[in-house]
Amino acid sequence: MSQRFPTSVRLRVRSEFTSVQERGRRVSLRYLTLLAMPNSLDRDRLGIIASRRMGNAVARNRAKRMLRDIFRRQEPDTAAARGLRPLDLVIIPRRELVAASVAAVEQDFRIALHRVDRSRPQ
Repeated sequence: MSQRFPTSVRLRVRSEFTSVQERGRRVSLRYLTLLAMPNSLDRDRLGIIASRRMGNAVARNRAKRMLRDIFRRQEPDTAAARGLRPLDLVIIPRRELVAASVAAVEQDFRIALHRVDRSRPQ
């Protein structure tokens, strides 16, 4: 996947977000809450919900950039080719994420992904 965040790996419509929130599995950790639901595509897709409670616009955008970068490194567009079940993911970052290191947030993301779907490596 390129450095860009293409539309093919994004959740874009409100109905996609709400279906993951209503029917997906939820895992809450220190820096984020991850909701996941299998999809019928050949790739993972990501949606991020960063509310104003998290902080100002700078903090919210920094958190979203960090989460997109971590997601990008998981190679979402090759999930099915690697024998993994493709998922629609919704991430809700917590306030603590802004002050956390990228390594700590990435570890939380990997742990949450592992708890959601056992067929994915940790």
